Amino acid sequence: MRLWYHRPSPMNPDQLIEAQAMVEALLGTRQLPTSPEHECAYLPGLTARVEGFQVDRIDPELYHALMDRGFRRSGCLVFRPVCPACRECVPLRVPVEVFRPTRSQRRVLRRNRDLRVTVGAPKLTDRKHRMYAAYLDDQHDGTMSRSRRALSDFLYDSPVNTLEFCYRLKNRLVAVSIADRSRAALSSVYVFFDPRFRRRSLGTFSALWEIDFCRRAGTAFYYLGYYVAGSARMNYKARFRPCEILDPSRGWVPPAPPEVP
Repeated sequence: MRLWYHRPSPMNPDQLIEAQAMVEALLGTRQLPTSPEHECAYLPGLTARVEGFQVDRIDPELYHALMDRGFRRSGCLVFRPVCPACRECVPLRVPVEVFRPTRSQRRVLRRNRDLRVTVGAPKLTDRKHRMYAAYLDDQHDGTMSRSRRALSDFLYDSPVNTLEFCYRLKNRLVAVSIADRSRAALSSVYVFFDPRFRRRSLGTFSALWEIDFCRRAGTAFYYLGYYVAGSARMNYKARFRPCEILDPSRGWVPPAPPEVP
């Protein structure tokens, strides 16, 4: 197993305060562009809307402060939901030091003991593009583009410090995950895998491996993106416990217990 990372230096508290102040100033303008309403991708019958901005480069700690106000990125778009009739999309993170895998998660770890993981700078290849297209064909409804340009725009064009995790069985690439990094957090952006290996639960395995990566690197939090309690595609995230969700009025708090089948 080859690792490509260094232990980040601790952040000066003044840097954190400055980043938070910049985010509050941005939000205080109330002038962020807002998308038109569109069909919600997670909850049938509802409409969605986001606010955000495009950026070529952003300081990792400033991006962390934005995540703590509900923002995420897709390519170079930094956004958050501002849906008219729903507040179900809530950011979720795992405090790394207190996380303990469940029995089923430990089974996933054992099932994938034979995988080799490498970590490095993101690099888009033809092999990754073919696997991404096959993954979308198997997992999604056809609304996402399969083109190489779309994949690059979505995952590989990044304004922040980004890592790529490659999961291999012997020399065969079976999964790729993209994650953004700051001093105190690793934020999962997206995972895609060879659908012929779906029984390995590679999405779960990648999250478990990356949580352990955070522990070894001294990174305090693993951000899993938006948790949507009513969506089967998104509510699995609360199974990584203990975890916290972002409450706008109270900060990071424990979620309600998930319904485990």
